Amino acid sequence: MRKRLEAIVGPDRVVTDPAELEALRDDFTGEVGAPPLAAVRPCSTEEVQALVRWAGEGGVPLVPRVANTNVGGLALPVPGCVVVDLSRMDRILEVDAEARVAVVEPGVTQQGLKDELARRGLPLTLGFSLGPPWASVLANCILDGLTNRSLALGSMGQALTGLEVVLGDGRVVRTGSWAVRGVAPWGRPPLPDLTGLFVSFQGTTGIVTRAAVALLPRPPVEKRLFVLGYASSGVFGAMRSLAASGCCEDVGGLSWPTARMMLGVPHPHPEPDPGEPRWFLYVDLAGGDADELAYKESRLRRILDEARAHGERFEDPLPVRDLLALDPALGAFAEFPTELEFLTRPPGGGLAWMGTYGPLARFEAVAEACGAAMASHGWAPAVVSRAMAGGRFGVLRFLVTFDRHDPAETARVQTLMEELLERVTEAGFLMYKTPPWALRRLAPRIDPVFLDLARQVQTLLDPHGILNPGRWRP
Repeated sequence: MRKRLEAIVGPDRVVTDPAELEALRDDFTGEVGAPPLAAVRPCSTEEVQALVRWAGEGGVPLVPRVANTNVGGLALPVPGCVVVDLSRMDRILEVDAEARVAVVEPGVTQQGLKDELARRGLPLTLGFSLGPPWASVLANCILDGLTNRSLALGSMGQALTGLEVVLGDGRVVRTGSWAVRGVAPWGRPPLPDLTGLFVSFQGTTGIVTRAAVALLPRPPVEKRLFVLGYASSGVFGAMRSLAASGCCEDVGGLSWPTARMMLGVPHPHPEPDPGEPRWFLYVDLAGGDADELAYKESRLRRILDEARAHGERFEDPLPVRDLLALDPALGAFAEFPTELEFLTRPPGGGLAWMGTYGPLARFEAVAEACGAAMASHGWAPAVVSRAMAGGRFGVLRFLVTFDRHDPAETARVQTLMEELLERVTEAGFLMYKTPPWALRRLAPRIDPVFLDLARQVQTLLDPHGILNPGRWRP
């Protein structure tokens, strides 16, 4: 096997040493995958094609991997697999400033693309996830994650204007306007939208080797403000009003335990201290000049005043520089991309989450119910939320850090996650980046015709069943 792989990618890019392979067996969740047979590091689409054809001949599972910063165990190796480490495919192939599109390979990181735009002096930006600076731009898009530009874009699958994908039989397809020879990947219409065949399928329909990602204008002036609130009704009500007003670039909310974890308290008490705020909003404002920015800030203050008139309690907005003066640890929210070390390097090494998309109108009820469930299991309700798609829907994410080396605590976390999944699904919310265990529990609720069609798509695009097996396969 090694000789065949070396013939494809070269001897220096094949890994069979057990110690090096061991490092590929876990991710941010603290789950552990099976020992892979080998790992390969291709540097081109042609090498990925050759790997897929070789794997198809012998029925060898291929598990694509980049930075492996996901929290769903979606890139963990399965028995008998070869890990396809795409991190060396890290070129920014094109930046079209007029069309506001960047063409990137899988290994291009959030920080890398940000730095390249700055180097070129372009007033453009991408959406940054709460993943660390070294997280893959492409992976977040095809897994339909979210970013600080999700209020405008929705989930990041919507930011894709075209894909280049190696299918399970080794053929290469391009989608969107890219499908027409000589046409740049400026958008997905008006051809049939095949890009969706590779979004949220978790790598089971093809290995994406290039993505065209929409960029957004970077406003001349920006300001980030934080607002302390004392009730979920007020915070989420203000979030809805701000999203509908069109005055913000981004609006999200964090529960107070989340902030305390950021400040170095690894396991906050489930019940807040008397007089403490329960939430804080973070609001990004932007404009063409200082006058426009001042108007938008006055709109924010009017929305808060209207909420106060209805009995809600808020502190006055704090600019991020003032918050940093109170505690420099909050600098993690000063600028994106950022590393939230309380999540990426938690005590005990374990991170579990229930990340969901759902309607903003139901945020209070779902946050309160799931927060109560977390407290009943001994964890503080650490919640992250954000308005998306103009406020049509948003994200509610429930976070737990734990000792992954303690079997009893790990079992308690899994019990909690299963309870949270039931609660959010009953409320009409859907888990995103869904791990295999959750998908198995959700499968009986999914329309059987939908499931059958999804399986047909997977079989058509991956006839040998070798692409990331065990993932989106209810």
